Amino acid sequence: MAGNIKTTIETMAQPIVEQMGLELVEAEFVKEGKNYFLRVYIDSDKGVDLDDCSAVSEKLSEALDKEDPIEEAYYLEVSSPGAERPLKKAEDVKKAIGKNVNVTTYAPIDGEKVFEGKLLDFDGERLTIQMVVKTRTRSVEVPYEKVAKARLAVIM
Repeated sequence: MAGNIKTTIETMAQPIVEQMGLELVEAEFVKEGKNYFLRVYIDSDKGVDLDDCSAVSEKLSEALDKEDPIEEAYYLEVSSPGAERPLKKAEDVKKAIGKNVNVTTYAPIDGEKVFEGKLLDFDGERLTIQMVVKTRTRSVEVPYEKVAKARLAVIM
């Protein structure tokens, strides 16, 4: 059920977000305690501010009231995905070249499942990540089909 709601909301939100020159990162519908939350994450190359979130929330709320795709009572939250933004699509990964990333794989590669470092390249099939372990720098290639999760990373 939640998967269908997610797809429906993303389909509804996409044109609203694009019309405002923003990008829809993802939507999620979750139950926390007794309450349901519909969370919509937006971003842009220049970042998003409270005005962007408010404007999307207002327009999306109007569309949701009109279509009424969710039976349960819920809270609508529109926000930025934050500094450690998820990289959901290949296009997101491509935009992250030159930035620090954290990638988790479904199965180990050379005994490891978590790779954190600078994304050097992504050709659509392989991510090349430069990792620093203690004082050694090494590059690792991760097949895109083995990526379980990827996100931008804040590395200290």
